[in-house]
Amino acid sequence: MVLRFRQDVIQLKPKVVVILAGINDIAGNTGPETLEQIESNLASMADLATTNQIRVVLCSVLPAFDFPWNPGMTSAPKVLALNEWIKAYAAQKGYVYVDYHTAMKDQRDGLPPALSKDGVHPLPAGYAIMTPLAEAGIEKALGISDH
Repeated sequence: MVLRFRQDVIQLKPKVVVILAGINDIAGNTGPETLEQIESNLASMADLATTNQIRVVLCSVLPAFDFPWNPGMTSAPKVLALNEWIKAYAAQKGYVYVDYHTAMKDQRDGLPPALSKDGVHPLPAGYAIMTPLAEAGIEKALGISDH
């Protein structure tokens, strides 16, 4: 995402960018990455957007207890730690923070079967929870409402 951010976001000149990223990195889909590397990528995208007068909405990573394609990654605590950093970074920088995790997690800090077949990717029921949260975050970033 960082590599494509200029062409996929900056060059399109949106008023707001919603950044939801990190779960594929935690899963190790492109090789091992530390939380610090993931955080650096998120910070780079958010700060680049700000430099280009694009308002930023940072989203918590969705809950994920495990990855069917790469089991045993102990993802739930990594997701929680990353989300704590995202929330703190958003507060420090004045970015809007959207918390999907709290609204969607089960008792294992995973994504329940009602919201996901594989425990990672949302079903329509998951998107139904996410949509109003994203819309409220965008409105807040635009200054439309006082959420």
